[in-house]
Amino acid sequence: MLYHLFDYIDRMFDLPGAGVFQYTTFRAASAAVFSLMITILFGKSIINWIRRRQIGETVRELGLEGQTEKKGTPTMGGLMIMAAIVLPTLLFADIYNIYIILLLITTIWLGLIGFLDDYIKIFRKNKEGLAGRFKIVGQVIIGIVVGATLYFHEDVVIREFYDPISIEEGVVEIPAYQDVKATKTTIPFVKNNDLDYRVIFGFLGDWLTPVLYIGLVIFVVTAVSNGANITDGIDGLAAGTSAIIGLTIAIFAYISSNAIFSDYLNVMFIPRSEELVIFCAAFVGACVGFLWYNAYPAQIFMGDTGSLMIGGVIAVLSLTLRKELLLPVICGIFLVELVSVMTQVSYFKYTKKKYGEGRRIFLMSPLHHHYQKKGVSEAKITVRFWILGILFAIIALSTLKLR
Repeated sequence: MLYHLFDYIDRMFDLPGAGVFQYTTFRAASAAVFSLMITILFGKSIINWIRRRQIGETVRELGLEGQTEKKGTPTMGGLMIMAAIVLPTLLFADIYNIYIILLLITTIWLGLIGFLDDYIKIFRKNKEGLAGRFKIVGQVIIGIVVGATLYFHEDVVIREFYDPISIEEGVVEIPAYQDVKATKTTIPFVKNNDLDYRVIFGFLGDWLTPVLYIGLVIFVVTAVSNGANITDGIDGLAAGTSAIIGLTIAIFAYISSNAIFSDYLNVMFIPRSEELVIFCAAFVGACVGFLWYNAYPAQIFMGDTGSLMIGGVIAVLSLTLRKELLLPVICGIFLVELVSVMTQVSYFKYTKKKYGEGRRIFLMSPLHHHYQKKGVSEAKITVRFWILGILFAIIALSTLKLR
């Protein structure tokens, strides 16, 4: 809203300083600072408010050290993260931008699904929360909305540049470009790294292309959302990891929206994607600000309200920037945690069927619980996972040159 207000003031009155809101970097910095202020300055009051209403964590007995002390810790902190993302985005981003609209819808929708899950756990005293099938339905719905929008909306385009054309001796025409509707994405670590889904899916029939593309979007949103949800098992792990991921995606967004950098690095130029930098800045500020109170020992948990939302937002950001094939690297921690659970469950069922008793690969899954069982302190596990997250981020950013 401030973006449009100052844009109007700059055009109508030409006031000194009003044009600063046109700079992406200024608005991104403002969004990050405002997001941090919301979480840090109001966090204590929000925690006390939640505690007075006895909205505390219900703990299942898993035999983990320090587990009983977490019982009653305020939860639903995801509402704090949601507010710290949405409010700065509304203030500093172009709210008519299709990517911002999609991300706001994703944030609120998945936040509400997570809120419903937390509500059932806390107020209905049902430790299982919202049935898994209803969570999946909610993720599928937002996947359909995102996929259909990215495929059909006229503003979702990429910009293709052409070589300069010499008009006459000594005069060179400015390089021409054209915004085209395309279903292209980026393949990491490959020189000619454009992959067109329409070409791949077209072998099965043109009419199936949008269906398969939307199906792919649903899979990405569901997988990353559940990966983030599983990672949120110990203090500070999901929030810190998500902040690292958000910063990484912000760098990709800035490069993809800058004609000079995208041309130099041979990155797909995506018009109007500069607004994603503002959203990412608010996202990172919200995660870091929440970490102020969520770091070990946690004063508040994000709950499914936060974890489902965070994963979905990361998935949609990657899809809009056409970096979804890089998600296994960017979200390496989420992937490892998710695979550890899938492997443990599959192996347990297989061995139970073959030997009559279930066997385990890990002492407990997700993977962070395995290390807890081995006696590694919770804080050390979190910091080590952050370090691995930074390593994954560096590898992801290296794809800009390693081709």
